[in-house]
Amino acid sequence: MTSSPTTDPILRRPDRVYDGYVFDLDGTVYLGNALLPGAGEVIAAIRACVCRTVFLSNNPTRDPQMYADKLGGLGIGTSVEDIVNPVVTVPRWLRTHHPDAGVFVIGEEPLQRGLVAAGVRLTEDPEEIDVVVASYDRTFDYRKLQIAFDALWFHRRARLITSNPDRYCPMPGGRGEPDAAAVVAAIEACTQVICEANLGKPGVEMLETVLGMLGLPASRCLVIGDRLSTDIAMAVAAGIDSALVLTGETTPAMAADLSPDVAPTWILDRIDHLLPPEGGGEGDG
Repeated sequence: MTSSPTTDPILRRPDRVYDGYVFDLDGTVYLGNALLPGAGEVIAAIRACVCRTVFLSNNPTRDPQMYADKLGGLGIGTSVEDIVNPVVTVPRWLRTHHPDAGVFVIGEEPLQRGLVAAGVRLTEDPEEIDVVVASYDRTFDYRKLQIAFDALWFHRRARLITSNPDRYCPMPGGRGEPDAAAVVAAIEACTQVICEANLGKPGVEMLETVLGMLGLPASRCLVIGDRLSTDIAMAVAAGIDSALVLTGETTPAMAADLSPDVAPTWILDRIDHLLPPEGGGEGDG
């Protein structure tokens, strides 16, 4: 299943099998529409060990069913219940903290659809808006900015949250697209209202959702991802073991220059080095 690991001194391969594996998707399991080398095989091997797998994304332009369909098309059959992204966490947070709020969403159809399905009351009337959700939105325009401005600054009644904190969304070929942080920055700049909750990685809401789905203590789980600022930061903040894969955003040079307080537990050049060499340690249960 695996290729021979390199001898690069920054690489650290896991020495145990965990009971729960929390995978980032783009840049970790696949890149664009292609599986990364060894991804399908290592996920199959993890599942064969009767370990739980959950998949995370900060991308709110797809819903869990769309991700399940994509993974299935790549040969990794996955239930929608094992996928978490802002289409799951934003409605969950609003139902918990602001169940009767009027919500204005700057976001694309999957997020809008998820909120409607959850019974969240959507509105574009600034006098009725209690929460502005700033998200990845490729149709963001001045009209939407004006509505947010009126609700947050003129009427001074709303609060600002975001689906995810990413500055850009990586694209195949090395390019990218401005992400939710650009929308948040525009709103904060004109209203001087600070975004008060992030419902994607590395926020606590996404992590709590995932651990609840796994039904496992944090000590028995491993977070795997390619981004230091989201995947690894979420795990480090919660004291969960993490594996950084150098197949996405993070370069070997970046990984070699980390202080111990923000460093991942393990560093891999490719995802199929995720399991320990044959004969390595087993999980806790």
